[in-house]
Amino acid sequence: MLNQVTDLDRVFHALSDPGRRLMLERLSEGPASVSELGRPLAMSLAAVVQHVQVLEDSGLVRSQKLGRTRTCRLNPATLRSAEHWISESRGLIERRLDRLGEYLAESAGSPDPGPAGTAS
Repeated sequence: MLNQVTDLDRVFHALSDPGRRLMLERLSEGPASVSELGRPLAMSLAAVVQHVQVLEDSGLVRSQKLGRTRTCRLNPATLRSAEHWISESRGLIERRLDRLGEYLAESAGSPDPGPAGTAS
């Protein structure tokens, strides 16, 4: 369980950066080299490599080096695990809000006791 939480933390950390999200969007279209991933970003190649490393450490991206080119691919299974966690959390929150709504509806239908300590 702890390992799953750590993995999920890494995924959300990787997703927290807009540049890395842009890289993932590009990879959703298919494999790309590190230089291709960095092309639309205003950062050095070294910074792009660091961002790719974060994506790899989280499991969102896998890369393979062929010659001088490192090609990255999206790992959709890791993204699905984060999506699953979000879906479960949303379901839990919605159930709690439904219960709160029911409670408030019941409370609205009961007579108002008035301010405490006052006589009618």
